[in-house]
Amino acid sequence: YYYVQKVIDGDTIELRKLGRVRLIGIDTPESRHNSKLTRDAKRTGKDEDTIIAMGKRATKFTKGLAESKKIRLEFDVEKKDRYGRWLAYIYLPDERMLNAEIVKEGFGRVYTFPPNLKHTDLFLKLQEEARENNKGLWKER
Repeated sequence: YYYVQKVIDGDTIELRKLGRVRLIGIDTPESRHNSKLTRDAKRTGKDEDTIIAMGKRATKFTKGLAESKKIRLEFDVEKKDRYGRWLAYIYLPDERMLNAEIVKEGFGRVYTFPPNLKHTDLFLKLQEEARENNKGLWKER
């Protein structure tokens, strides 16, 4: 078990004694100006301010679920990303998967970057349900 020291953004957290962890299989909007924000704006057709607002909502949601909590990690094939962050599925104290909860409530999108695809089918199902129910980010169509 690890202790969540800080939520960096919607899909990245800082764990005491381990460092930064990137949630596998999901992607949340950027909450600050950077090159990924510019790419996402072009790809989605949304302006950068809208994406940042959505990213801040995703971060707030993740903080509410995980910050200052004791969590359990599950790794997939790749252990770290190119930025040195651990890649994991995170389980909250009540055993709900944080990655899935973010997608379920519409605060993240499914990110299918092989070989970490263990829960992709679940994430895709949850994303479709969130979209159909206009939850989270899907309110901003």
